[in-house]
Amino acid sequence: MKIVIAPDSFKGSLTSVEATQIIAKAFETTLPNCEIVKIPISDGGEGFVDAIYFSISGEIYETIVSGPLPNQKVKAKFLIKDKIAIIEMASASGLTLVPKAKRNPKITTTYGVGELIKKALDHNVNEIIIGVGGSATNDGGMGMASALGYKFLDKNGKQIKQGGINLLKLEKIDDSEVDERVKKVKFKVAVDVLNPLCGPEGASFIYAPQKGARKSDLPLLEKALKKLASIVKEKYKIDIENLPGAGAAGGLAGGLVAFCNAKIVRGIDIFLDLVSFNEKIKNANLIITGEGKIDSQVKYGKAIKGIIERAQNIPVIAIAGKIEGSSRELAYNLGLASIISMTHLGMKESYAIKNARGILFDASTQIANLIKNLCLNY
Repeated sequence: MKIVIAPDSFKGSLTSVEATQIIAKAFETTLPNCEIVKIPISDGGEGFVDAIYFSISGEIYETIVSGPLPNQKVKAKFLIKDKIAIIEMASASGLTLVPKAKRNPKITTTYGVGELIKKALDHNVNEIIIGVGGSATNDGGMGMASALGYKFLDKNGKQIKQGGINLLKLEKIDDSEVDERVKKVKFKVAVDVLNPLCGPEGASFIYAPQKGARKSDLPLLEKALKKLASIVKEKYKIDIENLPGAGAAGGLAGGLVAFCNAKIVRGIDIFLDLVSFNEKIKNANLIITGEGKIDSQVKYGKAIKGIIERAQNIPVIAIAGKIEGSSRELAYNLGLASIISMTHLGMKESYAIKNARGILFDASTQIANLIKNLCLNY
């Protein structure tokens, strides 16, 4: 029997690599004669680089770059494999880098992402893939572009300060000193959402509140991104305001399209292609996946959806830290063989997060035992 272990992260408790190892250990212990294939999953957010490195190796480079807050420095990393650089924006401008009390998308910046891009360019890559989940920002990629040499000017010709709110002062974009290498490299943006840059479903109204924005901030942040989109459209003839996916990472995805000629792709698809997922699941009898929460939103582009689509006739069982809705109905609607909850009624979320390793191992062992008892001749 061949079983593929391919979970996403369990946010707040386990990375996808950690979850993969825990589930695999449970199955290897219970079903020692099975072939176990480990493929930790990511659709572009935190853990994107580590999950890809787990499956295809390559060279990891660490560097110090600007963090999301003014005057903040953070250690970030990127991966290079076969002239392709893999960058995780969350490692430079992620929400987890900002203490809860200081979260404010009016002032946070993607400048560090641009610095990572420049570091990758130093290695003569010909393609850069940027995973853009888990951001702390709402600057439309202004910070990223500034690090690459773009200048964002006010009515007096002076450079505006970093932070999304300052786009309200934007009057002109000067690209006369942009790093020439940017034009010679292919860029792809791995997104986990398809929201446009602006509008009621855009970056500001949907995602800025979870990054620390107050309700009164939202119309201003929306107006700022609209101003950026207007000037981009006028200068480059590119409409990022309504482009699906452009609102990912507070508009960073749209900024990458405008300033780096990037192509927006669904994160899980580019990930599964990079790690040769289709090849690795050939002749598998079962796929075990999972993530922190499973609900009806899975069908709108989460990592598990990508796995289900590629599994075809291979049954897929999902382990969830939390299930919102009927597990039976969700499994049927999503095309899963079953959804198994790690937790039971009455278990506090704080306890589950603190003890996630043991709880996930126990849940995985129960599934493995069930398979063992049903398939005595495995």
